[in-house]
Amino acid sequence: MVSRLRKPLLALGIALYLSCLMVSPALAGMVGTVTSQGGAVETRQDEISRIQRALETEIVKERLKAHGLSPGEIEQKLEGLSDDQIHLLAQASDRVLAGGDGLGVVIAILVIILLVILILKLTDKSIVIK
Repeated sequence: MVSRLRKPLLALGIALYLSCLMVSPALAGMVGTVTSQGGAVETRQDEISRIQRALETEIVKERLKAHGLSPGEIEQKLEGLSDDQIHLLAQASDRVLAGGDGLGVVIAILVIILLVILILKLTDKSIVIK
């Protein structure tokens, strides 16, 4: 009996293995576009404006002053960069802007502390510091 079911069970097992376990994941991503010369100029201006927004933050201003750069020198160096350098700098400035200045973290910590104090007061608990 076992010998008669051996080959069909083996075939069924291999079929299940190949259909369920050998599935490759799908990959998705952004498709790049080809821009005309006019589009490249607009892109450069957009990237320069993103860089200038990052340069206006207080942390970046302080770091540039610490390195001895004035705003005029920064503008002069920015104009002398190639398109690839502008693109890399714009990507880096996006990361700077995404980080924020830490104010959100401070506000979140204060809100958590206030919630803990409120919950302790509502449950008639007291905080004792020794």
